[in-house]
Amino acid sequence: MACQTGFRSNRFSGFRLLYDKPLKRLLYVVLAQTTVLKDGANEMRTVELKIEDIAFGGKGVARENGKAVFIPFTIDGESVIAKITREKKQFAEAEIVEIREPSPQRVQAPCPYFGTCGGCAYQHVAYAHQLEIKSRQVRDVLRRIGKLKDVPMRAIVPSPQEYNYRNRVTVHAENGIVGYFQRDSHRLIDVERCPIAMDEVNRELAELRSHDVPDGHYTLRARSGPRVFSQTNDEVASVLRELIVQSIPANQALLVDCFCGAGFFAKALLEKFERVIGIDWDRFAIAAAKEKATEKETYLAGDVATELYGTLEQCDLDRTFLIADPPATGLSPAIRRTIVDFAPANLSYVSCNPATLARDLAELEWRFRIESITPLDMFPQTAEIEVLAELRRRD
Repeated sequence: MACQTGFRSNRFSGFRLLYDKPLKRLLYVVLAQTTVLKDGANEMRTVELKIEDIAFGGKGVARENGKAVFIPFTIDGESVIAKITREKKQFAEAEIVEIREPSPQRVQAPCPYFGTCGGCAYQHVAYAHQLEIKSRQVRDVLRRIGKLKDVPMRAIVPSPQEYNYRNRVTVHAENGIVGYFQRDSHRLIDVERCPIAMDEVNRELAELRSHDVPDGHYTLRARSGPRVFSQTNDEVASVLRELIVQSIPANQALLVDCFCGAGFFAKALLEKFERVIGIDWDRFAIAAAKEKATEKETYLAGDVATELYGTLEQCDLDRTFLIADPPATGLSPAIRRTIVDFAPANLSYVSCNPATLARDLAELEWRFRIESITPLDMFPQTAEIEVLAELRRRD
């Protein structure tokens, strides 16, 4: 789509972003003549709002007569004109019409799919400010959901690579289109290159696109290896692992690695423990962990709650360290009960979802003291946040 002279353009779903250099102003020109309102909105309303904060998930938060209004692709401090697209009793959702006062933290997104693609939320935000937003979100979620006050927050760990960091992506193919889902939609957009993916991944994408592939889902990886879970940002994952390694003294008795995968943490800690037990539901990950296991390593495949209970029941809890790296759903009620009931000496909790982390810490705090909370930017440009919580059993 052509731009007027002196303007840069970035495609969004339903509108086009125009950047007027001489005026230093951002204008959102609505392409569609009408807007289909979502449930709860009886008529189209245009409002002028001040963005107060950025909610977890990436949407800006403004208030109209006390009601929260969520607006994507905005930055705290900006004044905007927005159209209400969904309205409920306690909140509303809106889309930008015009940015009256842009933030000095606003930058030009390098990706031509940004705003339409459902993957990234922050490409319009300077990276240093992304880190501030995410750190604040972790603190706020712990307070709001976990009711945890004065948590010992450490500085967020930035990613050395703001782009080209993902070592794998999953794309979808349907009717000749290969790419990602649109924002808030199950329709696909055709993606030739993903800026947050490593070059090796984009070469795999180009190769996939060169063939007439059947409809389905395709996971593209930067390197070959076992098809098991691994962190997507190699450099930040290494920092995360090193933080855990440095927090554990030498000459320890037992490490229990819960949701161990192929042994990413366990194998880095072998020199510090007499024994290591890894537990995971994924039998393929456990098989990979066993391939080069030493005599001190034991890996168990099965129901994590059951295996964890059986393991902690038989060990010296005063000399046991526990690592938990659950999926985004967090620890199940059964696992939380087991950890609280047995209370090993130390717990390192790795979370990819601050909301479920906050929920779990609220229960674990009955038996554990939170030593530190460290956010890590494992996923720059996206709304996702990794967090390491270090806990010590209360005496």
